[in-house]
Amino acid sequence: MPGFDLSVTICSWNTVDDLRACLESLEAERETLPPSRLEVVVVDNASADGSPDMVEAEFPWVRLLRQTENLGFTGGHNLAIAHRQGRHVALLNSDTVVHPGAIATLYAALEGSTDVGVIGPKLLNPDGSLQYSCRRFPNPVAAAFRNTLLGRLFPDNPFVRDYLMKDFDHGQTRDVDWVSGAALFIHERAVERLGGLDPAFFMYCEDTDYCRRAHDAGLRVVYLPEAVVTHAIGRSTDRVANKMIVRFHRSMLRYYGKHLVPRAPWPLRPVLFALAALALSTRAGLFLAKNGLDALRRWTAR
Repeated sequence: MPGFDLSVTICSWNTVDDLRACLESLEAERETLPPSRLEVVVVDNASADGSPDMVEAEFPWVRLLRQTENLGFTGGHNLAIAHRQGRHVALLNSDTVVHPGAIATLYAALEGSTDVGVIGPKLLNPDGSLQYSCRRFPNPVAAAFRNTLLGRLFPDNPFVRDYLMKDFDHGQTRDVDWVSGAALFIHERAVERLGGLDPAFFMYCEDTDYCRRAHDAGLRVVYLPEAVVTHAIGRSTDRVANKMIVRFHRSMLRYYGKHLVPRAPWPLRPVLFALAALALSTRAGLFLAKNGLDALRRWTAR
């Protein structure tokens, strides 16, 4: 595989302004590194907002892979991984902005490791507040309290605090269960052992799944707060919120079915899967109902 040390892969769907800001931040990083160090690959998932034309016109050094259909987060990144020319891979959201020195810091951490599979930087919200981007593996109890009525009734419950790793200030480097796919830096040894993302996850939970697979393969997952990336959550997915609710809960069910249910004694597995399907379907239905009521209130208020 010729050429580069690190391939940054970006999937974009109708996020032209965010994508421009992301590429501008990478261009600044690129100028501080040797020419052979950094490759950037953008997969455009059939955007209708002029994103691919913008990339071609303003960032000719970027490799652009235009698609005629939406491959999803996983399909787009897997395509980029297959076509990359770098050793290590960095998955980056189009709604991220890389802070100065982050790429070099993350690359050095990858190069200096002997058993690391995945590294994630500190993520910040656009207002500068901390985004909880390293977490413990999900479980049904935490899901029942996160973004639900139970969570509102018990906002500081220990289940969500444990899931979000609020027991430390996210200011130190440490091994973690998983890190966010918004900025996921993968060592070449992990790509060799695990391949790309699991195509069963169109989007959502693919990062959790990949980190779980890395652990199972004996590789470490590390949170590295010395490297910082700003992430504006949901810039593209908010356009189709109801569809994303369905996709998220479907992916979560796949994750439970792949990683949690098989760990139970085999007679209980069908029952546990059925209970998870019922709980997640109910949770998704409540979110969809809320969105419907909100839309109705906005319509009647006009």
